[in-house]
Amino acid sequence: MWKAKEEALELITEATTNNCRIKVACDDIGIDLKTHNRWKGDLVDRRNGPLTVPVNKLSEEIKNEIITIANSENFVDLSPWQIVAKLADNGKYIASESSFYKVLKERKLLAHRGRSKAPVKKRPTPLVATEPNQIWSWDITYLKSSIRGEYFYLYLFMDIFSRKIVGYDVFKNESMDYSAKLFEQISINEGISQNQLVLHSDNGGPMKGATMLATLQRLGVMPSFSRPRVSDDNPYSESLFKTLKYKSDYPEVFSDLSDVKKWIFKFVNWYNEVHLHSGIKFVTPASRHRGEDNDILEKRKKVYEKAKLIYPERWNNRKTRNWDREEKVYLNHLQKNKDVDIKTAS
Repeated sequence: MWKAKEEALELITEATTNNCRIKVACDDIGIDLKTHNRWKGDLVDRRNGPLTVPVNKLSEEIKNEIITIANSENFVDLSPWQIVAKLADNGKYIASESSFYKVLKERKLLAHRGRSKAPVKKRPTPLVATEPNQIWSWDITYLKSSIRGEYFYLYLFMDIFSRKIVGYDVFKNESMDYSAKLFEQISINEGISQNQLVLHSDNGGPMKGATMLATLQRLGVMPSFSRPRVSDDNPYSESLFKTLKYKSDYPEVFSDLSDVKKWIFKFVNWYNEVHLHSGIKFVTPASRHRGEDNDILEKRKKVYEKAKLIYPERWNNRKTRNWDREEKVYLNHLQKNKDVDIKTAS
């Protein structure tokens, strides 16, 4: 233990001699600054620990009795809460529910109890888009009206590969009929063919209504849904709505429907054609949707390589900024997790 502490102190000392702050070095090592100061003064751990045994500590005899009861024929299908209640009905107390749980966990017996199958929480099917018009995401957000308690509803569809807003409309209420008609018109505008597209959304009525699902089936579009009450299963639409509502000229309140549509029209044009999106290497969604981002990123790469030749000391033998194109965009999948099978949308 002392050796590990000494090595940590040596690493911190080496870092500080190279103009690194002590706190930063401590954070990198994974220790607190106060711990570093204590170790520097004295490496001996003078903590004596508890000198007495807790009076409420369960004896081995009681622990064994808990295991025997929990695994007995009468109680093997019951949870500790039920076991404790039944024991009390029989005039017997062994230990609390939390003690039952603790002992079962210590003995690695805290598994699903009973004949029924343990509940399985499944993530939605992981998907990956490698080009535009493979996976769309859509959602509805509320926009405040000047009349208190009344809202306008923005229906917004986006392509997750390019982040382009492929279609939208604003209505005075939510309806699966609106979403079905709007999606069909957008799919015609984008030239979507049968079995080409996956449409991802949350579990709201306009998304899972019979009219909307029938439209998707007729157009050969595969629906994909977030898990109930899991907001980050639809991250692309949520991020887009945040960009919309935190834009500097967002009015907070709209006077009427025409006022909303006028502002949203301007926003969509700015977002698609002007906004440099951080998730796609700071190109505009429209340029990536049209396939123009390859040339843009290659040009940036050459600019940086030329600058490195002129000012090599600025990079200090490091690579220039990564301007490589994002070739894959994932849905329902942690990109760092390589153990999950990914289905390519097609």
